[in-house]
Amino acid sequence: MIPAMEIDVRGPRFGAALTTVVLAVVLVTGSGPLLAAQAVVFAVGAAAGVARSPYGWVFRTLVRPRLGPPPGTEDAAPPRFAQAVGLFFAVVGSVGYLAGPQWLGTAAAACALAAAFLNAAFAYCLGCEMYLLLKRVTSA
Repeated sequence: MIPAMEIDVRGPRFGAALTTVVLAVVLVTGSGPLLAAQAVVFAVGAAAGVARSPYGWVFRTLVRPRLGPPPGTEDAAPPRFAQAVGLFFAVVGSVGYLAGPQWLGTAAAACALAAAFLNAAFAYCLGCEMYLLLKRVTSA
């Protein structure tokens, strides 16, 4: 069995904080292009892993060196799945903002913002919980 890739537990939370800011700006401005840019960030995180996403790079190169050792690590698979969930909402929202209807963009961005905020503020990752639930259901 291949060991799971472990990541610093603070990295995804940092990324969620940046995502929260971006999505709040999207909701205030109604910017489809900004939501599409966030979708690219989610896509890289889903495809390459959160540690290799743009926000992961910022954390790894600018933030983590200024912090002490990580308080713990976690399996990278649940946050990676959460990035895919975020990608889904960002793509749906981008379509809503760019092609209509506008309410679809707002609703999808608001859902993504709620999930990102929960992770950033309370370290509760909805996408990670979905991953663990699906893993339990499929292995039963």
